[in-house]
Amino acid sequence: MALRTLESLGSLAGTRVIVRCDLNVPLKDGVITDDGRVRASLPTLNALINAGARVVVCSHLGRPDGSPDPKYSLEPVAQRLSELLGQPVAFARDTVGESAREAVASLGDGDVAVIENLRFNPGETSKDEAERQAFARQLAELGDALVSDGFGVVHRKQASVYDLAQIVPSAAGLLIQKELEVLDRLTENPERPYTVVLGGSKVSDKLGVIEHLLPRVDKLLVGGGMMFTFLAAEGNKVGSSLLEQDQIDTVKGYLATAKERGVEIVLPVDAVVAASFSADAEHVVADAVALEDTPFGASGLGLDIGPRTADLFAEAIRDSRTVFWNGPMGVFEMAAFAAGTKTVAKALTEVDGLSVVGGGDSAAAVRQLGFADDQFGHISTGGGASLEFLEGKKLPGLEVLGWQ
Repeated sequence: MALRTLESLGSLAGTRVIVRCDLNVPLKDGVITDDGRVRASLPTLNALINAGARVVVCSHLGRPDGSPDPKYSLEPVAQRLSELLGQPVAFARDTVGESAREAVASLGDGDVAVIENLRFNPGETSKDEAERQAFARQLAELGDALVSDGFGVVHRKQASVYDLAQIVPSAAGLLIQKELEVLDRLTENPERPYTVVLGGSKVSDKLGVIEHLLPRVDKLLVGGGMMFTFLAAEGNKVGSSLLEQDQIDTVKGYLATAKERGVEIVLPVDAVVAASFSADAEHVVADAVALEDTPFGASGLGLDIGPRTADLFAEAIRDSRTVFWNGPMGVFEMAAFAAGTKTVAKALTEVDGLSVVGGGDSAAAVRQLGFADDQFGHISTGGGASLEFLEGKKLPGLEVLGWQ
């Protein structure tokens, strides 16, 4: 069975449509610092508005643990959505209570309301199926159909993502369609050379994707905190850098498998090593095979790939026709350790083919470092969901929409 799309819902004029978005944006002092996910929801919302639907937007934000917490309120998101849509957006101060019911009842054709953070209700993320379904039934009272468009949560079996889709007519929105089209290009006959760039802190977070992609790629570039486990697997000392000792044998297996398959795993040749984990820490560039041969000795911390590695990675990326990148190359939030991530990001903008930034920290990094979304082929809105898709896992939020 194929993925159900908006067309499957028929005419939506005058229909109350619940749209499950992923508006989980970063906030600082109540101000949105990256509205990428809000902007990503606009094509679907505008399509529904233009169709004359009465749009009820719902999402989670942060981890409020099943009870209301003002710092996780969606009110700033509703305000930003109003600005981007160019029309008023009503805001309900609860999820399925009186305020939500009133906000929905007052909608006219083409109007939009946002209900409060779904995770203020424990039923949203409950492991108890009955509790989840009870919350989903309450949500269902607010709408006649569901458009699921929060790609960042489709790997979760949650009330608004999974259970609600079984209660009311449901279909995928335009964002989910776009994400799946791109991910399909990464897994089914990608243009070659095909390079995957992996970073972030832990190898253990990427085990499944490495295993699944090794037979499919030409090159695998490894940076970020996970590079130290790879370097240690090759017999190098890495000082006090992030190291997953229990994954060294697994990594040795990947290195051996890659060699057998003719896949080139490119590891850093140098790294930026710091005296401590702080923005103003003293730091030097050291060869990857001699990370302890610095003034900091065994207490030194690798916090970024070095300049030679960044150039090496950039060359491999530019020579590729398909590139998927997930995970920063260093602690990009600190200017002293952002150069590797910035060099990799710039190289992705120069790919003659498909370049995909795999959501999460990578998406935050490119925006923080001054890149625009349209400089890349695609910026995914779902880091975890993207990785699980590329691991070949079944995603409940997609299966419930007919995706096989």
